[in-house]
Amino acid sequence: MHAVSYDAFAPDNSELRYGELPDPKLGPSQVLIEVRAAGVNPVDWKVMAGGLDPMMDTFFPVIPGWDVAGVVTALGPDTPEFAVGDEVMAYARKDDVHAGTFATLVAVDAPAVARKPPGMNWIQAAGLPLAGLTALRTLDRMEVGRGDTLLVYGASGGVGGMAVQLGADRGARVIGTASKANQEYVRGLGAEPVVYGDGLAERVRELAPDGVTAVADFVGGQVDVTKAVLAPGGRNASVVDPEVAKIGGLMIWVRPDGAKLTELAEIASRGALRVVVERTFPLSAAGEAFDVSRAGHVRGKLVLEV
Repeated sequence: MHAVSYDAFAPDNSELRYGELPDPKLGPSQVLIEVRAAGVNPVDWKVMAGGLDPMMDTFFPVIPGWDVAGVVTALGPDTPEFAVGDEVMAYARKDDVHAGTFATLVAVDAPAVARKPPGMNWIQAAGLPLAGLTALRTLDRMEVGRGDTLLVYGASGGVGGMAVQLGADRGARVIGTASKANQEYVRGLGAEPVVYGDGLAERVRELAPDGVTAVADFVGGQVDVTKAVLAPGGRNASVVDPEVAKIGGLMIWVRPDGAKLTELAEIASRGALRVVVERTFPLSAAGEAFDVSRAGHVRGKLVLEV
């Protein structure tokens, strides 16, 4: 199979290469997916820099990538949930760092896999799993629903944009931080936009004088703002900043979950959740996609076409 891989940790793209690697083995309760598209996430290049080495074993060469959309081409033993030819998607993180989704084939545990909605194209399906599941788990853990005022840090990003839409779909009032250039984009997702930076707490308080009841942090470094705007009894969570624990917040670590991904697919199918993809790249240009992601100004998602 063709794949992108690297043989050593590196803080840049110096180790990335595109070429032939052996096809993956197919274990029990796994499906072999012929990859049509793979989502690019900041965690992919952070892993390449060794960011998860303290908690996950690494086996070189590493194929990066945790998001996938494609067609089932083979089934491992005792995998009745799927059939060859099914169009599927998955958050395909494994317990070690080795065989990711930046390839033409990937083996994925069946419980992590969901069927792709018929109305969703491959590019959108590849951009949904990690970002969508992260947003959904964050809102689930905080039990966000009708009557809440939800503040989302990083509302124009891949995860933040989905959290805005999911919060609005639950009946919450949503306030989202974004740059001046992304204010109308965030409004179109369903949030009241507010510019981030100095004075953020005051601007949020102007919109919500009594404070917000939930804060979803997808940026980091916002604990002081959260303290200033959170109403008594409010909840807060972050996917990037463990400092939230000091103010009673939750640290979120998303997990592969085919059932929850199916829930996201159903929300998308009824038009309440859309996957915004800013740019696509061929598989061989994964390094270029990493550079764009590292720059930190992506509106929505980046996706590799395979």
